[in-house]
Amino acid sequence: MSSSCLAVPGTARTRRARCTPKPTTPATRAANVSASPRFPEIEERVLAFWAKDDTFRTSVEQRDAGVDGANEFVFYDGPPFANGLPHYGHLLTGYVKDIVPRYQTMRGHRVERRFGWDTHGLPAELEAMSQLGLKTKDDILELGIEEFNKACRASVMKYNRRMARVRHPPGPVG
Repeated sequence: MSSSCLAVPGTARTRRARCTPKPTTPATRAANVSASPRFPEIEERVLAFWAKDDTFRTSVEQRDAGVDGANEFVFYDGPPFANGLPHYGHLLTGYVKDIVPRYQTMRGHRVERRFGWDTHGLPAELEAMSQLGLKTKDDILELGIEEFNKACRASVMKYNRRMARVRHPPGPVG
């Protein structure tokens, strides 16, 4: 509602205005909408608000898990892209990984997302071997398991940071 100031007829103070709410209509609301909205900018503002407000975490925490987790819907997501950036196949299935938990959240369930790293050992190791110029298990042993694991972790985290720019945080309904 917007407000407009109107003279109050029939009073001694007709010159003095009284502010009253002025009803809005779809036409007046539409007048405030840009004919050429910049959707990426709008999305960035919304995402920044959700991040600042911690909307996602709040949406999870405001729903009780219930007795023995009876109201929980646990969604185990596969690992982030441990050895490369996403391609169309990853993004295509991403909508399911978003819509199913959102639907369960809207039904009142407590839905936590849990990301795993299962089955990504070999691809991460192959990536690290390539980066380090290693060819055999003996090369790895010569370098040292601890150093090799550090290289694997660094490779995985590099892609994980890049992926964070591609994967949007869940919206307010989680």
